[in-house]
Amino acid sequence: MNIAAIEGILIPFLGTSLGAAMVFFLKKELSGGIQKALTGFAVGVMVAASFWSLLQPALDSSADMGSLAFLPAAVGFLAGIGFLLLLDIVIPHMHMDRQNEGPQSGLKRTTKLILAVTLHNIPEGMAVGVVYAGLQAGSAGISAAGALSLALGIAIQNFPEGAIVSMPLQAEGMPRQKTFWMGVLSGAVEPVAAALTILAAGLVTPVMPYFLSFAAGAMMYVVVEELIPEMSEGTHSNTGTVLFALGFVLMMILDVSLG
Repeated sequence: MNIAAIEGILIPFLGTSLGAAMVFFLKKELSGGIQKALTGFAVGVMVAASFWSLLQPALDSSADMGSLAFLPAAVGFLAGIGFLLLLDIVIPHMHMDRQNEGPQSGLKRTTKLILAVTLHNIPEGMAVGVVYAGLQAGSAGISAAGALSLALGIAIQNFPEGAIVSMPLQAEGMPRQKTFWMGVLSGAVEPVAAALTILAAGLVTPVMPYFLSFAAGAMMYVVVEELIPEMSEGTHSNTGTVLFALGFVLMMILDVSLG
């Protein structure tokens, strides 16, 4: 594993850690406007990355299949959607109604939220690992700029997630330092999943189009099911929309012009 790959898989983890560190600086959760702006920007980057950094390379890698070149991308994408759908059935959904909770259910809710965030981080780590594995293997359509942009986009999304995990724990009386480490640990699965994917590159390379599109499907599920509702609900929804456009265009520029 080269230095660029190591740096790439640590960037999303850094985003989670910085978000968890907000527990030392803020008494309450991130303001709605800031959270919508961060979420909207991350959505734009991740939607663009899903195509230019994952689906397009998957299609390019399958070009020798002729008119069936779409097949690996289609199968992998649907498998990624199905995998995240299964996770949402098996584990608690990240959006849980606070109004229906009793006074003793706060810690239980937070525990479920930590579990949900942690498990949702696994496919995101795999997405980064698959791209860097493909980059090391010289797969068609995968560029260093595209891989880095994907890692940065996931890191931006992870920033509010780190705060979402750590700050409710602090509000329930847990010491700040402990809540910070709980937030950090929720993101620790990402570099582990990414590193394991890269180390298994020899096994991954023959089916790279399926893995790339699987990662795209998993990311798009998170975007549509979790992030878009968060950036659109309530007030300041226009903020998320504007930042979505900026994130999408930035990712497109980086991946197309630098890739």
